[in-house]
Amino acid sequence: MIHDLVVVGAGPAGLTAAVTAARFGLRVAVLDANSRAGGQYHRHRAGRPPAWPPLTRLHTVEHLAEHRVWAVERSAEGFTVHAVAGERDTTPVTVIGRRLLLATGAYDRQLPYPGWDLPGVFTAGGTQALIKGNGVPPGRRAVVAGTGPFLLPVAVALADAGVEVRAVLEASRPTPRAAALAPHSPARVVEAARYAAALARRRIPYRTGRAVIAATGDHTGLTSVTVARLDANWRARPGTSTELACDTLAVGYGFTPQLELAGQLGCASTPDGFVAVDARQTTDVPGLFAAGESTGIGGVHLASVEGELAAHAMVGRTPPRALLRRRAALTRFADGLRALYPVRPGWLSWSDAHTPICRCEEVPRGLIEDAARRGADDVRSVKLLTRAGMGWCQGRMCAEATACVLSDVLDRPVAAPPPTRPIGVPIRLGDLAQGAP
Repeated sequence: MIHDLVVVGAGPAGLTAAVTAARFGLRVAVLDANSRAGGQYHRHRAGRPPAWPPLTRLHTVEHLAEHRVWAVERSAEGFTVHAVAGERDTTPVTVIGRRLLLATGAYDRQLPYPGWDLPGVFTAGGTQALIKGNGVPPGRRAVVAGTGPFLLPVAVALADAGVEVRAVLEASRPTPRAAALAPHSPARVVEAARYAAALARRRIPYRTGRAVIAATGDHTGLTSVTVARLDANWRARPGTSTELACDTLAVGYGFTPQLELAGQLGCASTPDGFVAVDARQTTDVPGLFAAGESTGIGGVHLASVEGELAAHAMVGRTPPRALLRRRAALTRFADGLRALYPVRPGWLSWSDAHTPICRCEEVPRGLIEDAARRGADDVRSVKLLTRAGMGWCQGRMCAEATACVLSDVLDRPVAAPPPTRPIGVPIRLGDLAQGAP
């Protein structure tokens, strides 16, 4: 069967696009790696009613859960999507569509520091996924650290799960300019206020201008973290370090878009590393659309609006002006948040030569700096000399940090290259042989 539209990703952007396209009369296939639709925001436990109406109610939408897409390519019919179905005994699957929407989302950005690879150190998103998707508290006493408003719901989720949250540490210092963002997204402001009130009721300290600069423990787990006050550039202020005992650390410094599939199709990207789209979510590849966090980090409401706009573009409909105004307001809000919560280069001062930058291959910062002094001037050269980025995550967690270390040594900007891998996710050789383009 050839579908009118194939959607990769069943988060808010992909779901909204699929539902809207189906209402316009398109036959849609939605592929997602998770067993339940909703993405990170609408994640829910098995047996509990979803926050999003089931896709099975729409007879023209086929929901292909537990389908990990590893490659996409142009074909005579439009686009061919290659995936493997199932968790363990996987089966190669090929889905063909006249149009393709990438709603692949993003993942937590991590900044390396001593001890960040210890058991008990989680990404903020991973912590939330454990609690929302499985009802599993990651520990008994936790610290939440990083930058951005996402720290608030993570802390509240931990507290609701019975975890003692010792502190929420915000590295940035939000200025009074934050109040100017309120008119662009009142709902987001109310949501943030609700989380802040929940922290206050539980007497959970919220501290700005502070960060976890080291974690202590052994192979059995985390025992404590070192917290320091930061200057305006995020360097630790001398004499301000304190220890907090905990067995769980949830850390998030914003998000990095998932661009592997867009890279396979040669899709253009923006200077700041997102999929480049026009006002109607179309890319420079005919028939290819993108929506959600892969086009810019903006949250659930903006992702949903972008998905709806993409569906209008697919069928040649002029979107309602109210929808365009809402997208403009939410985009201004998202841009304002990024300006309020930047990642400052001073974080590099938290690590030393022994701090692992690439956890998969256990490559410390010192080896990367040595490679730079021997002539490596980009992330790929460092990868060839040190194996940084050659492990299980294929550079998703370490490429950006490697680029920052290089920038520091070479005293000039070095950017992490966009992913251009022909295989987007780990698959078995047998599946590759059966489903290879």
